[in-house]
Amino acid sequence: MDIDNIRDYCLKKKGVTEGFPFDEETLVFKVMGKMFCLTNLTPPLNLNLKCEPEKAVELREHYNCMHPGYHMDKKHWNTIEVNGIINPKLIYGWIDDSYTLVVESLTKKLKEELRKK
Repeated sequence: MDIDNIRDYCLKKKGVTEGFPFDEETLVFKVMGKMFCLTNLTPPLNLNLKCEPEKAVELREHYNCMHPGYHMDKKHWNTIEVNGIINPKLIYGWIDDSYTLVVESLTKKLKEELRKK
C-alpha cells in the first residue's frame, strides 16, 4: 500500500476533497470541509485517522503499528504506520470508519448537501 492507493481510495468517497492546509508534506482529506484522514508524502507512510475513543485504545493495544494521533487529539485520533505488515483491507476499513465518524458529526445542512452530491 502506498500514497497513491490511499489517495485514490479517499477521493472515491462522496464529498471528499484533498489539500495541504498545514505544509507541503501533509496531505489532508476532508469530507464537507472536515478532516478525516491525514498522511505524509515521504516514507515511511503514516496515516492519522479519527476513531471512537474506546476503539482507539483497543486498536493501539492490539496493533504495534498504531499509536495515539501525532499532533492530534489523542483521544479521538490514531496514527498508523503503514509498514506493509497490516492487511490493506484493515487500513481501508479504518479509513471508512474515520470517514463515517466525521459524516455523522456533520450538521444537518452539511449532511443534506452531501446527500445531493
